[in-house]
Amino acid sequence: MKRTLLLFALLIGLVGCSPATPAPAATPAPAPSVSPPLAAPQSGLRTFAILPAESSAAYRVNEEFFADALGKYGINAGQSVTEGRTQQVSGFLQLDLAAAQPLGENRFVVDLASLTSDQSLRDGWLRDNALESSKYPEAVFVASSIVGGPTDYTDGEEATFQLAGELTVRSIALPVTFNVTATLRGDTIQGVAEAAVKMSDFGINPPNFANTLVVADLFTIRVEFSAKEQ
Repeated sequence: MKRTLLLFALLIGLVGCSPATPAPAATPAPAPSVSPPLAAPQSGLRTFAILPAESSAAYRVNEEFFADALGKYGINAGQSVTEGRTQQVSGFLQLDLAAAQPLGENRFVVDLASLTSDQSLRDGWLRDNALESSKYPEAVFVASSIVGGPTDYTDGEEATFQLAGELTVRSIALPVTFNVTATLRGDTIQGVAEAAVKMSDFGINPPNFANTLVVADLFTIRVEFSAKEQ
């Protein structure tokens, strides 16, 4: 069945995230609510909503720990890749599968305070210092275009493409492009989207504590998503 670059933009509650470092844990903020479509779907548009129970947003960042980290945090010296993850992802996407420009209204949201890693001290520092999630509780992604998508699509076929849009974290909105692999089967779209972003671009100073740890500026946002037609 012929379809255009459809499943494309569903993705990313994407997501914004940032790495972290230790500090006291804070109480997570309540999960964000899904904003309704900005306009009622026009003829031909199908609306897909993110399924939080089957979706997640995560950050992955390189960290290096030094000698003092063992005494302070119980972490041995060495390099590691740290991941923080949440299923507090919401959003929707409108698509016209027969149109030359298939992308309609869309909005994807991540509850930043709910990001959890293997260290509660790191999670607290991230919420209270880096992300200031009590003041800026959400990361929001709005897709604007699809790059390199297929011109034809068959139900159940895996597609790869890039999804470009605007990511807002800590009230700073920047262009971000996600590399996406996605599949539409019937009324459900599933896939993975990733993008590399710098903390400093969103006004966050990468942690660098003498004799304790250093965190890389560049980190990866990874979104694993499932969205069902409404």
